Parts: sequence; C-alpha cells; structure tokens
Amino acid sequence: MSSNGSIGRLAALLALAGCAAAPPPSEAPARSAPLGAPPPALAAAPAAAAPAAQPAGSAAAQPAGSGAAAGALAGSGVPLDAPSTSEAAAASPPPRVARGTGTAADRKLEEGDAAYATGDFAAAEKAYRAAAQLDRRDAAAIVGAQRAAIARAGVSAEFSGAPNDRTLLAAIPELKRAVKLEPGYAPAHLELGRAYLVLGRAEAALGELARAAELAPSDAEARSALGVAHLALGNLQDAVRELARSAELAPGDAERQTNLGTALLAAGKTADAIRAYERAARLSPADARLQNDLGTALLAANDPARAIPYLEAAVARDPSRATYRSNLGYAHHLRGDLQKATALYREALKLDDKLGSAWINLGNALAQAGQLRDAREAYEKARAADPTDPRVKAVMEELDAIERRGAAPR
Repeated sequence: MSSNGSIGRLAALLALAGCAAAPPPSEAPARSAPLGAPPPALAAAPAAAAPAAQPAGSAAAQPAGSGAAAGALAGSGVPLDAPSTSEAAAASPPPRVARGTGTAADRKLEEGDAAYATGDFAAAEKAYRAAAQLDRRDAAAIVGAQRAAIARAGVSAEFSGAPNDRTLLAAIPELKRAVKLEPGYAPAHLELGRAYLVLGRAEAALGELARAAELAPSDAEARSALGVAHLALGNLQDAVRELARSAELAPGDAERQTNLGTALLAAGKTADAIRAYERAARLSPADARLQNDLGTALLAANDPARAIPYLEAAVARDPSRATYRSNLGYAHHLRGDLQKATALYREALKLDDKLGSAWINLGNALAQAGQLRDAREAYEKARAADPTDPRVKAVMEELDAIERRGAAPR
C-alpha cells in the first residue's frame, strides 16, 4: 500500500481466481496463434500479474496486462500505488483520520496525518499510537496506526501480492477491532478491505469495501478498491461502474483512469478502454507503465501502427523492463516485420530469460519464418520456464502438425 492508499493498476487477471476479468494491457502473456497465422498476444510482465493463457489456435491478437478476467490469481499484480497526477486536474488528497474535534487525541491524529502525507510513516505510526493511548476506543487511531505500519513495512502494492505478509496478518485483527468499536466508520472498513485485497482474499474484501463505499459514497479510494474486488471476482459490470465513479471523483489520478481502462478492456469495451488509457497517459506522460498500457490496448484493437510509438516510449523510459520490449516486438510482429520482432524478443529474453510469453512469441516468429528447429527450441525454453503453461502445449502440437505435413525442420 502506498502513501496515499490508492488502489493502483489492475494487472492482467485472465482466468485468474481473485481479481480479474480480462487481460490488461501492460503486461500480458502471449497467446498461441496458429503458426501460420498472426502472432500471439503479448508478454506477461512482472509488475502486473499475467493472465492465464487463452486456448491455442486463436489468431486474434489480444494483449494482456492491464485487464482482468475471472479466475484465481496468486501474486496478481494489482498495485495499490500512489496515483500519478496532473496539476490541471483534481487528484485524491492524502488519507486522513483526524476528526477535527480539537481533543488531545485528535491533535495527535492530525500530527500523524501530516507525517503520513509527507511519507514519514514511522513518525505517523508513532503519532497514531500516541493517539490510541489517549483514547483506546478511538477507531481512527487504530486505522491510522495500521495504515502507517503497512506503509512503513513496504508491503507489496499488488492484489494478492503478499498473501502471507506478517504485517498485514497482524493488522487484520486490529482493523476488525476498529470496525467493532465503530461500525459506521468508513475508513476502518476501507483499510480492512484493502488489507484483504493485498492478501488475495477478494471475497472477504468485497463486503468490507461495499460497506466503506456505502458509508462514504464520494470517497474515490473506496470506490476504486470496491471496483478492484469486483474485478477480482469477475463481476465486470460492477467493476466498471465502481471504477468509473472513482475516476469521476478523482479525475487527476492517472492510476484511476488506468484501472477503469483495465475493467473496460476486460468487459470487451476496447474503444472505451483506449480512451481511459489515453487520459491516464496525458495525466502522467513520463510513466512508462501507462505508455505500455495504452500501447497494448491499441494492440488489442489490432492497431499496431498507433501502438508502436507508445510502446517505444515505454521502452525508452524503462529500458530494463523485458515485457515492454516483448510487447514492442509483438507490435512489429503484427505488422509482419519478423526480423525486427525477433530481435526485440531476443532483447527481452536477455533481460529476463524466464519470460515464457517472449519465448512463445519468438518461437512463433521463427516458425513463421520457416525456422522450425529454432522455433521448437524456443518453445522448449517456454516449457522450462513454466511446465504448466497450456500455450506451450498448443504451439508444440501445431508445430508437430506442420512437420507431419512435410515441412522439414531447419
């Protein structure tokens, strides 16, 4: 969880049980397409969980990495990042728990809020705990202390990103105590629900976040977190509704626009998703992830010509990210430039030789070029990276069929 508590990008959660509904653009696994047909979809990146592979034989390209589909997901990559903002649009303010009552305990809460807003989480936690000592029945002090402790520990900012994290597990009973002390206090339900999301417990999160949104209907973070929970459970219409409302409430938060784009892409509303990603990219033009998300969404719309400049920008801004290079390679692959695509896949694999999607994409490009022996070697590398990946089995079967038809490996 980040300094402002905003639920950030929703990673690809295709067929993942927990947080998704369709493949997101920024990091997506390759889909196996027939070896003689257009190339597979994009590579899955570490920052956002990759969706489960699609059935083989699908020639249509559909990037994964920023959307989600129903299914179970472990380490999915739904970050709770601080949103990128624009000076021209309203962004979400830092979270606060002080009530403005002027009591000694509330003055300590104010002190904690101020420290939290500057990123001094240790000082914030200390102030919140001091407030708790002054009023042991104040749910606000408990919420503030747990929120600061989680931030100070640097807990993963992704949905299901820390399923066994000790800080989160220790926070759960304290946040439940806050809810019990003050059932009508929205931040207690929100923080408890967010903790469940990072633990990967979408169903448990849903009830708490629904209550938070009910109590604080104009809280952009409550709406966003609730949208993530719905997306994790495959409730696409509910996810789109909540994430659209969150984006309306905080139009200057690039991350909220990205989350909305993810849900729209998951729901098959590609054109609307692209518009949401375009808004996010305008709000935070220096963010490589957002450039990659927009580029891969355009690939989902089968528009590689428009996608390439954004994917090139992502690579330029974060040259060490293997998935960005693989996605750029896929764009060139779609345009029929096998030589450039192959070079980019190889560059990506030098950065991360465990990136199974890049091995599959490379194998497909080699097979299309008639280099069947090299293609098989690439597929074997993909199988070594993840023996359970059904895409590998699919492309290997297609390659076997080509060879049975008489094409000699070379």
